[in-house]
Amino acid sequence: MSLTKPRIPALLKISSEKKTVNCLKKDAEQLNQKLSQLQTLLEEKEAQLCQMRMKTSSAASVMDTRLLKSKNSMSSNGLRKEDLHLTSIQQDCSPATPNLGGIKLDPEQAYGGQFETISGSIISESAHDSMSLSTLYVEGGVSAGNTQVLQEDSCDENGRDMPGEAFPEVKVNFQETFLGHTSSISRCRFSASGNNIASASIDGTVRIWTYEPSTPASRNATIYCGAEIMSLDWDLKSDRLLLIGTADGGIKAWNVDAKRVVCDLNTGEAFPSVLDIKCSPVEPIFVSAAASRRNGSSYIDSLGFASLTVWNMKTWKAMTVLPLGEDPPAITSLCFNHNGKILAASATDGMIHMFDMSAGLQITGWPAHDSAISSILFGTDETSIFSLGLDGKVFEWSLQNPGQVLWSRDCQRFFDPKASRHCRHEMALDAHGRRLLVTSSSVKAPIYQVRGPLEGMKTLAHNAAITTVDWHPTLPIFLTGSADHSVRVSSIP
Repeated sequence: MSLTKPRIPALLKISSEKKTVNCLKKDAEQLNQKLSQLQTLLEEKEAQLCQMRMKTSSAASVMDTRLLKSKNSMSSNGLRKEDLHLTSIQQDCSPATPNLGGIKLDPEQAYGGQFETISGSIISESAHDSMSLSTLYVEGGVSAGNTQVLQEDSCDENGRDMPGEAFPEVKVNFQETFLGHTSSISRCRFSASGNNIASASIDGTVRIWTYEPSTPASRNATIYCGAEIMSLDWDLKSDRLLLIGTADGGIKAWNVDAKRVVCDLNTGEAFPSVLDIKCSPVEPIFVSAAASRRNGSSYIDSLGFASLTVWNMKTWKAMTVLPLGEDPPAITSLCFNHNGKILAASATDGMIHMFDMSAGLQITGWPAHDSAISSILFGTDETSIFSLGLDGKVFEWSLQNPGQVLWSRDCQRFFDPKASRHCRHEMALDAHGRRLLVTSSSVKAPIYQVRGPLEGMKTLAHNAAITTVDWHPTLPIFLTGSADHSVRVSSIP
């Protein structure tokens, strides 16, 4: 008996704690249900607001017409200018359209974790790490052809409407928001398997995390690089190495299994900005595009000359420097073809360069844009290549007839250089090469249908400009990183 009695209070305590945990779980489920209802209500209100805006705009046009006729009539009847001015003021002071803001709920404290409500979504932050994921499940997702067309245009970074044609807002099967960063997101990339995500912010931190509950979180990590992150790329063969390029000439190789930096390279003082890094899909090599600096008011103007270096990933030493000519403009984006034999590079002078990697020589090139090119991608069938310029234009170029345009889109209305400090727009193709996702100075980003029957769609809104994008390597899931410090994973039909 003496041995049994001391165990009874402990068992009672455990039983009581289990009941508490179960109660808290039920409360969390109820909160999720309520938030789902609130999200649906918010979407309905936003649709109503869009209709009100259209009606207000239409009514304003009618009033302006009537006012003009009234002024002409009054002028012909000899009324004074002061009377006309008073009438104009009374028309201009009509009540403004109500602004429906986000839903705010009081923070809730729960056992074993913290729950915080942001714009109507539950954010869960575990006690053993600093990563937060918010999940929004949308029931009854429909295909792109059946998406609901919203009667609204895109918005700027403050949520205001921007002029242009209306796109349907994409329907998502589920969406998760990662809130582990404390500054604007500069890059986000799926790993080769798609199980892990690396996201970087301009404060010099890189976070590795997973959005899939069934994927072990053992690779989750935070890497402090001490400088702005300008480029990220995963090793396509092992899914273990992440390469990180910084604004101070640093190139770090992070082993996600060992959770440590296995190599720390430097491009040198002459070329401190590592604008892009790309791993070969076949060989144990990667190429870095670094640039010198000069005085300039914008991001592109501050870039000087280019340097393309090929690195060995076994010895972690430079192998060769690809020829670009004398004083070449900065290279902004790189892309390998499927077997790693051809490397494409885009430059700030609007040129596309193609290199034979076995010979280490440039084989062709052509002027693609009147402005700097910020992103370049091979098409999935590799008969074409896509380029995105700072002029807001997207071109798909034939590789069989270099210089021939197969498809194009003008997304200039989503580009606002004044709204973005870095102006580093990029794009991403889905696994089938049918949807092209582009960054945006607006809170929503366009998804264009490549040579398809639909013009395009829009992503669900962030709270600020969308600064980086990526697609899952095999699934219809995409990433959007924003200046609001968040990264979102969205699954679409």
